[in-house]
Amino acid sequence: MTTLRAFTMPKWGIEMTEGTIAEWMVAEGGALKRGQIITLIETDKITNEVEAEYDATVARLIARSGETLPVGALLGVFATGKASAAEVDAFITAFRPPDVSTASSNAGVPRPAAIAHGPSALPPTPSVNIPDTVVISPAARAHATVNAVDVSMIKGTGPRGRISFQDVDQLRYPEAPVANGAPVSITPSTDVVDAYYASPLAKRLAVQHNIDLAAVTGTGPRGRISKADVLVYQSARSSLTKKSGSTASLPSSHPVGAAYDTVLMSPMRKAIARQLSLSKQTIPHFYLRAAVRVDGLLAARAEAKRATGEAPSLNDYIVRAAALALRAHPDVNIQVHGDEIRRFAAADISIAVSTPKGLVTPIVRAAETKSVARISAEVKALAERARAGKLTADEIQGGSFSISNLGMYGIDQFDAIINPPQGAILAVGAAICRPIESGHALLFATTIQVSLSCDHRAIDGAVGAQFLSTFRALAEDPDRLTA
Repeated sequence: MTTLRAFTMPKWGIEMTEGTIAEWMVAEGGALKRGQIITLIETDKITNEVEAEYDATVARLIARSGETLPVGALLGVFATGKASAAEVDAFITAFRPPDVSTASSNAGVPRPAAIAHGPSALPPTPSVNIPDTVVISPAARAHATVNAVDVSMIKGTGPRGRISFQDVDQLRYPEAPVANGAPVSITPSTDVVDAYYASPLAKRLAVQHNIDLAAVTGTGPRGRISKADVLVYQSARSSLTKKSGSTASLPSSHPVGAAYDTVLMSPMRKAIARQLSLSKQTIPHFYLRAAVRVDGLLAARAEAKRATGEAPSLNDYIVRAAALALRAHPDVNIQVHGDEIRRFAAADISIAVSTPKGLVTPIVRAAETKSVARISAEVKALAERARAGKLTADEIQGGSFSISNLGMYGIDQFDAIINPPQGAILAVGAAICRPIESGHALLFATTIQVSLSCDHRAIDGAVGAQFLSTFRALAEDPDRLTA
């Protein structure tokens, strides 16, 4: 007897809604061993290797490399035993994606119920003889047996594709038809102009009057196109139309035929865009800036290198100083969830790491309990896995505070965007030797410019200033960081 199993898009974390097949590691018709890597699946945060949970044959690969599909979508069909093309086709036709809206965030590769196929008929005839290989709860098995429900066509919605009592009971009832005709499209009418930096009213006017926003010059902040800009353009176009007697258009301010490349956003880049847009639109940012002398840190680092042959980076000392400051000021060590402020005991610090696919923020957990040397080792390992796309969901989810350091690129100072739901982020610039005033005298010292971005809904200015003052005191006293 042949058993066919569905290989579906797994769900990693409650926020995952879709995934991209980065690469298939198996071929159609090939043998599959338990523990063998099947495919690489890329989400908006990580790229994971998916391993086989049982020995089988790859009967059919449905999803293509590079294709993005929702959680629960059918990616392939595996067979234990020999299956004909007709059996596989029937299996695919009968497949129904499970409802994964409440699936466990710890679910790996879904393990749906097996469907047994015999040589007599396709699809299989209803039977109450439920094979032991079917992943089904005891209550669901008893309910299916009593009511003669064929569980072979049920896709379980429980953890790892387990068939529940509700799954069996639902099969007894026909699907309710959709009333009132075809679904109504709710796609905004301004989709064609949403790529332009313009106000919502300006976009609606452009659609209504068939105006190409590429030809309109914005006079608002940072070149934003306003309602007035569109009305001025429309008025000028109407004047030209009356004079010429034909539909005339104003010359575009953009060069005609300019060469450009179109690059589609990766899932990670789209996720970054969504997060940063959400942050700037919904979080009232305010910024606190300070100069921190780091001559002592540089001296301590040089001494460590002479003693051991290697030394932590300046950023590792900064992570340690921030962790100790967060322990002293827990009102900054927070996440904001609606009307709730979650204050954390441990300083789980997200470190911004640039990768070829975009910015990721792996987390150093409980950084206040770790030495600078241990923080350095963890940050190096996390950065290497981030650039290789090998981070796990646990290594990037959560975090109570973020640090973004662009000093290695020679950036003097910048303001970072808060990584929601966190309440603050510290931006760190380059270490530069500058003249400073000390005791009515002028001397040269190496300083870094830091900027603390705070969520004003949860962090007051005084609280942020106290944190930054403590951070500066710690960073300027290396003995407190290495104690």
